[in-house]
Amino acid sequence: MRDDRGILRRTLVYRDAVDADLRSDGKVVVTDKNGRVELRDDRGTLIRTLVYRGALSARWSGNDVVVRCANGKTELRKENGILIRTI
Repeated sequence: MRDDRGILRRTLVYRDAVDADLRSDGKVVVTDKNGRVELRDDRGTLIRTLVYRGALSARWSGNDVVVRCANGKTELRKENGILIRTI
């Protein structure tokens, strides 16, 4: 995690992360190379796994998470991982 000036403040994830998106309250969604999407706090502590495989990236959309999947679909999920809809 870097501050507004680009200075490294903290490393959140140590394994195979390919994508991450930070929300203003400090929660981070991290996608790893195996397609897993994890929700982490600003210290890097795992809160929960949202998707176990098949994800390419994940982004915050308000309080929900938009997950782009390897099968070409996009999923909208609640912060607790529950699927809202597939697009």
